[in-house]
Amino acid sequence: MLKDLVEATALDGYRVRLRFEDGVEGELDLATIIRFEGVFAPLQDLARFRELSVDPELGTIYWPNGADLDPVVLYARVTGTPLPTYAIKAVR
Repeated sequence: MLKDLVEATALDGYRVRLRFEDGVEGELDLATIIRFEGVFAPLQDLARFRELSVDPELGTIYWPNGADLDPVVLYARVTGTPLPTYAIKAVR
């Protein structure tokens, strides 16, 4: 079940604090999720990484250069729940 991200705050390094629409909150080190290649390459620069925002329409994190992350993956990482089958295929 998709849970929209409603708040994201950059912390130290590549860590972020996330809050979802159902009230679930947690911290993640996005360096464990992001491969800093392609559209994500500029985010290696912490100043650029900290430009993250929440897109209320997409319900997830995005950056001004167009990079974004799947909210299903973020929610699964924060809650420790398994990814749905369709999401596992997408992240491989």
